[in-house]
Amino acid sequence: MSTTTKSKHIGRNISRIRELKGMKQEALAQAIGSNQQAISIIENSETVDKEKLVEIAKALGVTVEALENFSEEAVFNFFNNFYDNSSISGAQGINNSCTFNPLDKVVELYERLVQAEKDKNEYLEKLLKGK
Repeated sequence: MSTTTKSKHIGRNISRIRELKGMKQEALAQAIGSNQQAISIIENSETVDKEKLVEIAKALGVTVEALENFSEEAVFNFFNNFYDNSSISGAQGINNSCTFNPLDKVVELYERLVQAEKDKNEYLEKLLKGK
């Protein structure tokens, strides 16, 4: 029996975390100032330059350690425990979990406000041209 440990495939970890966050290679590439082909190469690499790893971690919103130590089993355990705990607290009438991402709601509200301002400007311009 061998006692050697299998080395972590950092590129595969980056790929899985990116996929779990619903991010495409193009979006990650744009976030770090690169291109999709470079991300593909990184995700197929077993090791990644430390500086590039820091940029990628920041873009994905995780720590470098999370990229280096990611495991599918840990993710499933986390979500299973989260589900179990949320059902218990729900049975007690306590619901302290957020069902939406507050940051997404802020962005959505901001975009709606910007669109409302654009519509108002178009309307005012039409009124001025009519005079």
